[in-house]
Amino acid sequence: MRIRGLSFSWSRLLGIAGLKSKVAHKTGIPTTRGGLERKLGRMLIELMFGKRK
Repeated sequence: MRIRGLSFSWSRLLGIAGLKSKVAHKTGIPTTRGGLERKLGRMLIELMFGKRK
């Protein structure tokens, strides 16, 4: 039986999630696939069309 609203994560328990977050903030490079794809897509569009203000 599960308790509603309660979840468990090994990565949070071991500190992996926090470490990834700190690395992402310091380097400016996202650690998630979606974040990395967004960043690369934005860079590609800026390269092709120039920066917009």
